[in-house]
Amino acid sequence: MPNIPGIAVAGASGRMGRMLVRTIGDSDKAFLSGALERPGHPWIGLDVGVAMGGSASGTIVTDDPLETLANASAIADFTTPAATVAMAGLAAQARCVHVIGTTGLTTEDLGKISAAARHTTIIRAGNMSLGVNLLVQLAKKVASALDDDFDIEVIEAHHNQKVDAPSGTALMLGQAAADGRGVDLQSVADRGRDGIAGKRKRGDIGFHAIRGGDIVGEHDVLFASPGERITLRHAATDRSVFARGALKAALWGQGRKAGEYDMLDVLGLK
Repeated sequence: MPNIPGIAVAGASGRMGRMLVRTIGDSDKAFLSGALERPGHPWIGLDVGVAMGGSASGTIVTDDPLETLANASAIADFTTPAATVAMAGLAAQARCVHVIGTTGLTTEDLGKISAAARHTTIIRAGNMSLGVNLLVQLAKKVASALDDDFDIEVIEAHHNQKVDAPSGTALMLGQAAADGRGVDLQSVADRGRDGIAGKRKRGDIGFHAIRGGDIVGEHDVLFASPGERITLRHAATDRSVFARGALKAALWGQGRKAGEYDMLDVLGLK
């Protein structure tokens, strides 16, 4: 095997899984050590490159996570909450770096991931792009500079196949704004308005989700007061920005002590 880290991909057939396979395969800093799919998936037993409609990669798709983790230095996981929580436990046993881009995780899910992080390096982020993580820092800074005369609204747009809302990135941005104001997000979050919802409560942070077509990901943080508005915006036009961030995280995690990290750690923004 090459003298560089082997990175496996969970959910190799998914939108992000395919992009991760390509990104890792094209890298000269890591190699694709495994491609994992759920039992019964039609890709099982096929070369992942062939399954994706290209040339053979030499990596066979498997449904065996233990074998996959045994041969990997890290695993990139943009799957489902249940699958990610299960993978966290297995990665902890294998002492394999676990890069998590899965969204829609519950408080209970996060608790289980935190427990796994006592035994291995876990890097989790609702969004792994450089631009979004800079936007998070900007949202926190702007929120800290403005008082409650400025209403804060987080607006996100994604493709019509996304199953969770608000997006993980929107929640990151909302949390950053809440941190900037020194308030608890759960106590000020307003996640939807319908009918006679009443006037907006001062100090709330609103969330709005748009779903349509093939939108990769667009996020706005609006600060609005009487007479002026400030909008911070990030738009992703290619899913590869997330895959490149995940690869960077997997490489950064090599040799780190066990614990929970995020992309701000990876990018040195903390």
